Amino acid sequence: MTTDAGDTPLTIDELAARAGVTVRTVRFYGSRGLLPPPVIGPRRVGHYGPDHLARLALIEELQQQGMTLSAIERYFRQLPADLSPHDLAIHRAVVASWAPDAVDTVSREELERRAGRPLAAGDVERLTAMNVVMAVEGAEGDTFRVDSGLLRLGVQLLDVPLSQEAILAARKVLVEHSRAAAHELSQLFRGEVAERDARDVKSLSAHMHPLVVQALLTTFQRSLREELSEWVTGSGRTEPGSRAH
Repeated sequence: MTTDAGDTPLTIDELAARAGVTVRTVRFYGSRGLLPPPVIGPRRVGHYGPDHLARLALIEELQQQGMTLSAIERYFRQLPADLSPHDLAIHRAVVASWAPDAVDTVSREELERRAGRPLAAGDVERLTAMNVVMAVEGAEGDTFRVDSGLLRLGVQLLDVPLSQEAILAARKVLVEHSRAAAHELSQLFRGEVAERDARDVKSLSAHMHPLVVQALLTTFQRSLREELSEWVTGSGRTEPGSRAH
């Protein structure tokens, strides 16, 4: 399921297709207050946008964590009313971090269903290069092992105007720095719980996981915004020994 509708408004049929749900489901969520009402355009046609897609993506993620509809409604009531699609994506990323790693073996048809879109041969090659999917050798028909936790991110990256080399280089940077941060944080927490009961350690880990992920996401989001702002305005820092032009 992608969450980037751009500036082009979507009809309810287009929204449902993009989100991988039925029109009936969209209307049902709207009736329960989980989706804001559409903007009514010419000919009384409702138009939907990135906010609706982002909310549908978050609902799906919460459902995959086993939350009931009532629990999801309570979750949404606690969210600020003016959250942007980007903010909703951050919430979805935090929710996804609660799930254990899941690698499934699926058919090509099931892979496309989970991706929420048709996948050309080039798309599958890029997802394979990003270690999101892997073809199962010797299987009858097109069969793939797919990392469910990475699939949505990989599908979104298919539409990013960056070369595959740049995406893989960015992935390497993120993995290296994330591992370093995880190692240092684990050392810090280990010192705090070294003398505690094993049950306390397990409880602390369960509570800290989503909090740490959200803290890392928020910190990275702010840092990246500052870096991009400096880059766009031309006020970025120069490397030692280099000259600003």
